Amino acid sequence: MKKRYLVLLTLGFLTVFFFSLKAASEEEKHDPFLMTDVSRLMPEKIDRVVKGKEIESFKKAIAEAKKTNKKISIAGKQHSQGGHTYYKDAIVLDMTSYNKILDFDKKKKTITVQSGATWDDIQRYVNPHGLAVKVMQSQNIFTVGGSMSVNVHGRDIRHGSLIDSIQSFHLLNADGEIVRISRTENPQLFQLVIGGYGLFGVILDAEISLTDDELYIMKTKALDYKDYAKYFKHEVHGNENVRMHLARLSTAPDSFLKEMYVTDYVLAGEQGARTEYDELSEEKNIALMKFLLGLSRNYDWGKNTFWKAQKSYFVKKEDSYITRNNVMRSESGFLEYENETNTDILQEYFVPVDAFPDYVDSLRKTLTEEELNLFNITIRYVDHNEDAVLSYRRDDMFAFVLLINQGMSEEEIKKTRNVIRKMIDVTLSFGGTYYLPYQPYPTMEQMKRAYPRTDEFFRQKREFDEDELFMNYFYEEYGRDEK
Repeated sequence: MKKRYLVLLTLGFLTVFFFSLKAASEEEKHDPFLMTDVSRLMPEKIDRVVKGKEIESFKKAIAEAKKTNKKISIAGKQHSQGGHTYYKDAIVLDMTSYNKILDFDKKKKTITVQSGATWDDIQRYVNPHGLAVKVMQSQNIFTVGGSMSVNVHGRDIRHGSLIDSIQSFHLLNADGEIVRISRTENPQLFQLVIGGYGLFGVILDAEISLTDDELYIMKTKALDYKDYAKYFKHEVHGNENVRMHLARLSTAPDSFLKEMYVTDYVLAGEQGARTEYDELSEEKNIALMKFLLGLSRNYDWGKNTFWKAQKSYFVKKEDSYITRNNVMRSESGFLEYENETNTDILQEYFVPVDAFPDYVDSLRKTLTEEELNLFNITIRYVDHNEDAVLSYRRDDMFAFVLLINQGMSEEEIKKTRNVIRKMIDVTLSFGGTYYLPYQPYPTMEQMKRAYPRTDEFFRQKREFDEDELFMNYFYEEYGRDEK
């Protein structure tokens, strides 16, 4: 059996490698005025990119845009997938070179950074001081400003989403003025800009709360999906020593949405031993991960093989020590995927904790009736918080992060859009919500059901930015019809 798997894996690797070479060899010459995001589904001609290191360059771009009646879009790493970071004929502010560490207070456990700084930049700066980030995505490649704009969350189960750890920030608004924003200074903007998708101005910097870089014991076990909600409430959330948590649900045809395993990061009693493990990890095994995901993307037998190997490896693996910073340095290279005819997209659905087993059953029923190349699901947790106007946290919820491969033709886009709308309907029927940084596939009705303050959000967008200077395709799809 092992030999058979080895042969299949080898054949799969050669197939994936061949098609990757073909796509790369036929790649069109890069057009500097044609912009898209990581999904590559919505390419558009822009006016130009401004990649500035000084505030004056952003102010100048805003003044020029107002004078010439152009729009401003704001970009970081561009992993939002629905045209959130660019717009037709717009001046795009690329914030990635605006990335300095501005201030650090070890005693207060805070750091202030320019908005183009990445979480990796922060980790490298604070790790020698025994400190760590509270909340960020599972990967550390993203910019702070971009993460604020989508109000990210991650593996941490004690600190909520990013809005909970932002103390204050400065915003360059449509009038070219710099405004300081916190929970007490311009609090209305605090709730709008975080999770506001770049529609209110340019986030210049942020003061962020940090926490201790704790040492954890990483424990993994297999679990019946019907027992997961109870397990989480009593053994994970109910145990204060469990600081971080992640679960994976099978997308393999042989065990589709039935088998799962969970990983808990439990506070180690020997915190003095942290320094033995605190060297920051670097990416490794990227080629293997991309290869296995390639098999899952292209073949049902690949999905079965990858799931069995993945589950067996982690469940049988001995408990191991890992620091908080290293938990939050997950490999990101496997996110890089290019093919001429298909692409990977993300979807994320939030459902109340107690609804988990029934929701999974309903989702399975829907997906077995549809054609969708779903090849990975991870599950995280976010607690109730409605500070952001566009908050996805109206209850204590599980987040289902779905990785989907879809074709790039109009027909394939339409087919995927229809299936996603059905999945969102299922999610809404359980009192759930969906995440907004992805393709504009949901209907306006679905958005208003998921986000009851939608009208308020877009109304205030126009109050703070009367001329709609800051523009992207998310706003064009869901906001402009509200006028």
